[in-house]
Amino acid sequence: MVARLAVIADTRSGSRHARRAKGGSALATGDGFIAELMRRNVIRMAGLYLVSAWLVVQVGATLLPIFDAPPWTMKALVITLAVAFFPSLALAWVFKLTPQGLQRDHSDPSPGSVAPHTARKLDRAIIAVLALALGYFAFDKFVLSPRREAALVAETTRAAESRAANRPVARGNSIAVLPLVNASGDASQQFFSDGLSENLIDALSGFEGLRVIGRTSSFRFRDSKEDARSIGAKLGVAYLLAGSVQRADDMVRIRAEVVHAEDGSALWTKQYDRPYRDLFALQDELTRSIAAALSAKLLSGNFTRRNDRPPSGDLEAYAAFMQGNFYEDRGAEGDMRLAIGHLQRATQLDPKYALAWATLSRYWTTLAALGLSGEQARDAYDEARRAGDIAMQLAPDLGDVHVARGWLLENQLDWRGATAAYRRGLELAPENLQTKFSMASMLALQGQLAEATKLSGEAIRNDPMSPNWWNWYSAYLSALGRLDEAEAAIRKSIELRPQGSSAWAQLAIIEIQRGDAKAALAAAQREQEGVWRDIARAMALQIGTDRAAADAALRELIERHGGVAAFQIAQVQALRRDDKAVFEWLERARATQDPGIGNTLIDPLLMRYKHDPRMAAFCLQVGLPPPTESQAKGI
Repeated sequence: MVARLAVIADTRSGSRHARRAKGGSALATGDGFIAELMRRNVIRMAGLYLVSAWLVVQVGATLLPIFDAPPWTMKALVITLAVAFFPSLALAWVFKLTPQGLQRDHSDPSPGSVAPHTARKLDRAIIAVLALALGYFAFDKFVLSPRREAALVAETTRAAESRAANRPVARGNSIAVLPLVNASGDASQQFFSDGLSENLIDALSGFEGLRVIGRTSSFRFRDSKEDARSIGAKLGVAYLLAGSVQRADDMVRIRAEVVHAEDGSALWTKQYDRPYRDLFALQDELTRSIAAALSAKLLSGNFTRRNDRPPSGDLEAYAAFMQGNFYEDRGAEGDMRLAIGHLQRATQLDPKYALAWATLSRYWTTLAALGLSGEQARDAYDEARRAGDIAMQLAPDLGDVHVARGWLLENQLDWRGATAAYRRGLELAPENLQTKFSMASMLALQGQLAEATKLSGEAIRNDPMSPNWWNWYSAYLSALGRLDEAEAAIRKSIELRPQGSSAWAQLAIIEIQRGDAKAALAAAQREQEGVWRDIARAMALQIGTDRAAADAALRELIERHGGVAAFQIAQVQALRRDDKAVFEWLERARATQDPGIGNTLIDPLLMRYKHDPRMAAFCLQVGLPPPTESQAKGI
């Protein structure tokens, strides 16, 4: 019996050794090894892993930037997936998936092996993941990829515009006409020297290949003690034109000099002595001489260049026109009335003086918008329209005529009409920087902020020292959510005019957008005492923790300025999220024709209601496009 058991044992032992030998032989051959990999589903696991890893990487590349993940996150994901590949294959070799869970796999398949069943499951998983991968590939190619490309183009354009607006402009063939010195010894003749300076700016702007700095920037250096290098660097020009004007009796003496801004050396110098009656011929000769010195030639475009002279050649009418411009530049209400008086005299002396009629229309509008209310304002607007109609009849192809009409329509809240007028004015006089900026403002009011930013940036590059332009440029940028650029722009405005109205209030709004209550309040406190300081302070306090102070600031704003700041009170109510009060104050602003309502589609505070039907109804009432068309980002 013992012998029989021994024989049986030896037989079984031999059988096991035979099987082991056979298995070892099989694994020793390539076909046998591949067959074992397939039996253990290692190859299927590799395919499933690679397809799944690709899908994870693609989804990660889309989602991680949305959550502002740091750049190393994507690298870490790829490295992790790569490192985990081989351990996953090892697990597939060692273990098998059974109804009872993971179990260690042996090289000898049992009659009831689950390997084929597991293989079918893995095949289905591979097919499912492949379907997901193909679906994602199609979605990425036809939906996400075009959006990414559009966003990349927009970001590249935005960055280029930002750099262009904020960096020094390449000087090239460029000139700034500094205000000619009034050498007559008579202060009442200042208008004459300023008028001739402005005429030179306008005339030189009509030459091809010559960039001419706008009046606002050039005139900041009146009586400046800075040297040519410093002024040239601030204005970004290669040349400066300086000189003096002296009018005595019936004679005019003009001394002019073009210097290299880099070192102050003279490029061209000349003195003219002419009878006053030959003033227009003298202007033409002076302009041609300067252009020749700069190797510039007249533009060949089809637009109508501005001519500030009366068609009759009446020098007295021309002097009245220059005097009107001189007083308007001072800005006070009394000076504006003096300006209107001089323009009226110019049109009386020459009833066909279209530019004087257009300028008179613009001044009446400015007086109504900035200094009048009620019946007085309505009368002034009527005068503006009457003067504008005469100008339109006399010179429908003069850009200034359409700009004056646009300014009137803008202040009467006819946004579409103003846009059409400014657009026509820009077509007729594309070199006019003020028209370009006015067109930008109309585009912005209708929510087209990207184009408005582009146009206003172009205007600023040729008139870089206009604080008001920098202020509006900042508002457009902040509406787009480009807060760092917006801050840089408003600080430029503050640098140019430290006590300028509303500049610190604009900075406060930028800080509110950032959620920085402390910085917003600090900016508001630096605004000059008055309505803008009260507005900015009320806004800043709404995002702070002192509710009592926030409530008190709002009450004070309403008590002091409720009659003139209805739109701004609506902004404060938006910060408080008091929806009912927001639309009540907007309605009050509409009823009183508050000019602020034109800023509705620019304002990041009110654009939190972009998708609110009440905002859509309000915009329809005041003639603005639907708020959903605005590119402003609400907070």
